[in-house]
Amino acid sequence: MGLLGFLVVVLLSVLNFVHGFPRNNHAHHRYLGPWINAHATFYGGGDASGTMGGACGYGNLYSQGYGVNTAALSTALFDNGLSCGACYELRCVNDPQWCLPGSIVVTATNFCPPGGWCDPPNHHFDLSQPIFQHIAQYRAGIVPVIYRRVRCRRSGGIRFTINGHSYFNLVLITHVGGAGDVHSVAIKGSRTRWQPMSRNWGQNWQSNSYLNGQSLSFLVTTSDGRSVISYNVAPAGWSFGQTYTGGQFRF
Repeated sequence: MGLLGFLVVVLLSVLNFVHGFPRNNHAHHRYLGPWINAHATFYGGGDASGTMGGACGYGNLYSQGYGVNTAALSTALFDNGLSCGACYELRCVNDPQWCLPGSIVVTATNFCPPGGWCDPPNHHFDLSQPIFQHIAQYRAGIVPVIYRRVRCRRSGGIRFTINGHSYFNLVLITHVGGAGDVHSVAIKGSRTRWQPMSRNWGQNWQSNSYLNGQSLSFLVTTSDGRSVISYNVAPAGWSFGQTYTGGQFRF
């Protein structure tokens, strides 16, 4: 896109967003897509301990605020990690022997590798066991479901965990509301211009600039094109291994 084009995008974001929220918020709805057929299984044990970590890089899902409402996505849904953080509503259907009434909302936190139901082009959700048992009986093992993308409701701001070292800033971005799935990030030190970050893996975003001793701001854009700018989230005395909280998308 080039530096000029990138700066134009940043400028437009500043003009269109006030305190991290779009002025035309009424145009955005809770539901981001239609109902689609899929299947669901479960993993991770009764306490969901086996779901910790995962291909999105979130680590401890309890401390990150995701809890047990999580899913590993098949290849067709995972999009090489770009779907990390997206939220989905699921209902068990067409299997009265095993289905339970109601629906659940889960966040994509892991990848279900190819093999069986997770083979392409299948749309498949490998849910944590506790949340699976909200829509189906344990003995079912696998059930047909319908799903749709929904907006993520988060309490508190987006979290930025800064790892790495000087000239290699690896920022894990979690607890993202709205569309939930981060598709681009820019970073700005108090003595630098806005710089695009590259996605390293999952939702870990990388900058090779020397930013030590500078307060840090972030521009986060999700798959629906909405952006939130969090100014001076990390103070000039920030340190590696620490987490800082910024603005948030409205639900």
